[in-house]
Amino acid sequence: MLHVTSLTKRFGDKRAVDNASFEVGKPTMIGIIGRSGAGKSTLLRMLNRLSDASEGSITFEGAEITTLRGAARREWQSRCAMIFQQFNLVPRMDVVSNVLHGTLNRRSTLATMFNLYPAQDIHKAIDILDRLGIAAEAPKRAQALSGGQQQRVAIARALMQDPQIILADEPIASLDPMNAQIVMDALRRIHEEDGRMVIANLHTLDTARRYCDRVIGMRDGRIVFDGTPEQLTTGVARDIYGAGADFSEAATSTAIETLDRPNAAPVVPA
Repeated sequence: MLHVTSLTKRFGDKRAVDNASFEVGKPTMIGIIGRSGAGKSTLLRMLNRLSDASEGSITFEGAEITTLRGAARREWQSRCAMIFQQFNLVPRMDVVSNVLHGTLNRRSTLATMFNLYPAQDIHKAIDILDRLGIAAEAPKRAQALSGGQQQRVAIARALMQDPQIILADEPIASLDPMNAQIVMDALRRIHEEDGRMVIANLHTLDTARRYCDRVIGMRDGRIVFDGTPEQLTTGVARDIYGAGADFSEAATSTAIETLDRPNAAPVVPA
């Protein structure tokens, strides 16, 4: 489905992403790990076309993505939705309207100006919020919600686009352990139930092992590991993070005791 070939992003003399290549043959949940500045966020931004590649190519189902411009690029961004660490919601707007913003790419300028939405889109937005356990929050302003709830609103907004790929840039970095669990459960459930590809930048090894089918490790802009969670040993993690023998996984752990279980399909609480 997805082919990334020799993808490179330069900022002056620095290569934020350096000759990255990987393929994804079917909808999979992938975790990308690495220390701060490893190039994880830049890679996702290029995949979503928020940032242009300096070199290399991205193809999806045979179509070249790196050359898309204008309406074609916006259409790709609908098929490849992005979720951000800081949620990127409109704080003073109600929750359901924030979710409906996921339809902006297919709405007219006039409808956008007057905040007009078809009834079927409003019902779909509320159904998605219900699926994520926060339908009761629909009329509230986004700023009134907790961080975990706001991230679920951001996920709902992404689902309104009906994307084939969901890119999540550090989706749990600013959340407490319990909300981190709920958000990761939601992403895993979306992958399994909807058959969507999910690629998430993660800062915790235990989360990557628990939720992902495949883990990609980045260091200094380069992919230095690409394998299964079982292959992500402490020794491999030391190499990814450029750490010495005193490296402790506890430093990257979410420490969610209730997640101490096999890789079963997580369920979002009602």
